[in-house]
Amino acid sequence: MDGKHMQIGEVATRTELSLRTIRHYEEAGLVVPSARSQGGFRLYTERDVERLMVIRRMKPLGFTLEQMRDLLDATDRLDGEHLSADERELLLDRVREYERGAAEQVTKLRVQLARAEEFARTLHERVERNRSAGASTETV
Repeated sequence: MDGKHMQIGEVATRTELSLRTIRHYEEAGLVVPSARSQGGFRLYTERDVERLMVIRRMKPLGFTLEQMRDLLDATDRLDGEHLSADERELLLDRVREYERGAAEQVTKLRVQLARAEEFARTLHERVERNRSAGASTETV
């Protein structure tokens, strides 16, 4: 290999996705290996890794596979050449819509995280109170 291509194991390590998940995204048409080795192994490029990172970031925000596909299509087309100003603006509108959706989900997740942290603090305080109460009764 010339360094431009990576096997699926390296891609899995870099993206922190399982081999199974990467194959699932391939079957769903979200990422396609850029090449195959002579032995038939999937080979990926840096661009493929970047696509998988977009998918990985969208997943916890609740985006569907279809939405992921749509966003990747829009960004692929934006990165391409030969777009009219109108086409570019329509694609940017699509990307902006995903940007808004991501921001809304981040806000919801921050609220959930704050509640979870509050719950963990409450449990910690309860444990500490009971530990202190147990220590004071032992010394009596």
